[in-house]
Amino acid sequence: MAILVDDEILLDYGIKPSDPPQYPIGGLRPGSVVISHGHLDHCGIAANLMDIKPDMFMTPVTRDLAVLLARDTMKIAESKGYVLPFIYEDIRDFELLSNTVNYGMDFELSGYNGRLYDAGHIPGSASVFLENENNSLIFTGDINDQDTHLIKSMQTLPTADVAIIESTYFGSDHNPRDKLEEGLIASIEETVDSGGWAVIPAFAIGRTQEVLMILEKHGIQAWVDGMGVDVANILRSNPAYLKDPGLFNKAFGYANIVNSRERHKVMDEPCAIVTTAGMLNGGPVLYYLSKMYNDPLSRILLTGYQVEGTNGRKIIEKGYYEDRGKVMHLKAKSELYDLSAHCGDKGLKKIVQQQVDGGCENVICVHGDNTDGFASWINENLEVNAISPVNTDHIYI
Repeated sequence: MAILVDDEILLDYGIKPSDPPQYPIGGLRPGSVVISHGHLDHCGIAANLMDIKPDMFMTPVTRDLAVLLARDTMKIAESKGYVLPFIYEDIRDFELLSNTVNYGMDFELSGYNGRLYDAGHIPGSASVFLENENNSLIFTGDINDQDTHLIKSMQTLPTADVAIIESTYFGSDHNPRDKLEEGLIASIEETVDSGGWAVIPAFAIGRTQEVLMILEKHGIQAWVDGMGVDVANILRSNPAYLKDPGLFNKAFGYANIVNSRERHKVMDEPCAIVTTAGMLNGGPVLYYLSKMYNDPLSRILLTGYQVEGTNGRKIIEKGYYEDRGKVMHLKAKSELYDLSAHCGDKGLKKIVQQQVDGGCENVICVHGDNTDGFASWINENLEVNAISPVNTDHIYI
């Protein structure tokens, strides 16, 4: 995700976490940058801009998460021989020079006034409102209109002349969250009681913490491995961005944190393991899969959307995954419990309707597999102009 406004303000600057990663094109040189949240596809290449030292704005949590991800990106690039996307000095400058702003605070950037609103997606996630004397714009970033155990739902957004809105779940509504949680818990208990391992791949930022809170609520003491532990420490330092810091700390205090040097001891007996990476393309999860993929009593319990081409998608659709060039066919069962942190179809349509009712004139649909479909629905049902741009498109309004 990377959107350039007036050739001056860059909204997000992310990478596509493939193997190898895919980076934005176009050699952007903005005067100001606003990062909506700390996920790789929204912040993963931001440190690359530090040679021009633009004015950078984001919440404190997003700054800390982006730094953590940048260091991990460098570590992966060095270990796999990828072209380095930036240097460690860039990460240092990013951390030191970024302007951190809380929700509702006004700030100035490149001829606009800016303000961030809680997007309800992950801790620190923000929707971005920009306005000057002539125009106003709202960029939703990734948004969620439902409370989770971890954070509250999104704030009501101000209306604007132009609305740039995510489209991830257009055409699809989520199953009731309480039913998903019940199914996940039942599957874990059945797996462990039968003598198997319940491996729960989870995104390090947001999903790992949410899953552990669900497990603690139901009295399941799981192992937790991977970057999700580092993320938890960042969130502990920013309790104002959590729905209930006390319950959050209780959940992590209840879990068993894996020491990487003693990872081999975790599977000495049946248990539940929450670990990165959420789409199974790297991280400790591959170690655990290597030990249980051939065990019909064990289960892989996926907890989020699996991008096409990832191991998670291959497991769902084809029953195998790849590890160091080898194809591994599963005897273990796989199940998907999509604990999504995005609005479903109804929520997206409601947000667009609110923008149109407030006088929005143009809607730009981004970030989804069917942005064309969302734009077509808007044009057919609402009195507003909607478009779905592709990479490198220029939009003049």
